[in-house]
Amino acid sequence: MRAAASEQDGAIFLAAAMTGLRRGELVALRWRDVDFTGQAIRVRANYSFGELVTPKSGKVRSVPMVPDVAERLARLAGREFWVQPEDLVFANELGTYQDASSIRIRYRAALTRAGLRTLRFHDLRHTFGTLAVRRAEVPAVQAWMGHSDIQTTMRYVHHRDRGDEAKLLAEAFRPAGTFGDVSVETSPNVPG
Repeated sequence: MRAAASEQDGAIFLAAAMTGLRRGELVALRWRDVDFTGQAIRVRANYSFGELVTPKSGKVRSVPMVPDVAERLARLAGREFWVQPEDLVFANELGTYQDASSIRIRYRAALTRAGLRTLRFHDLRHTFGTLAVRRAEVPAVQAWMGHSDIQTTMRYVHHRDRGDEAKLLAEAFRPAGTFGDVSVETSPNVPG
């Protein structure tokens, strides 16, 4: 993000990584869909192959907007042009939709300037999924990412920190009476 050629490019890279929106959803994002007060971004459309369509899942969704993204978008909202409710957040110099290939080219250039390995723009969405599933319940992440099938979201679950689960399971296998200050008696039907 810091190696982006413009403030807008930095904002779109950050938003991709911290909202999980697809590139076409970011390109189609309008100011009316950015709810600073409610700390959310509504995903109503997707710009794909030169055409405005519904999001891939076919459903409008709402994604939490973290403070870093809100701050970057607020800076963009202070620019001179393209800040009315119907204007595109990530508009090109004419106020219309950006071309996917030009975003990709600028993104790759930013990666090179930053000295980072080659990553696809879509990998920013995967970054979101990987980090979100560590803290949020899988159905919430599914809704945020717009996955119609929970199995698509489940591919991120292997990135979860299992430390607490191991501790919980270890306590289940402790002998009776060793669960903190609580005395637990074994049932006559349970060996041990």
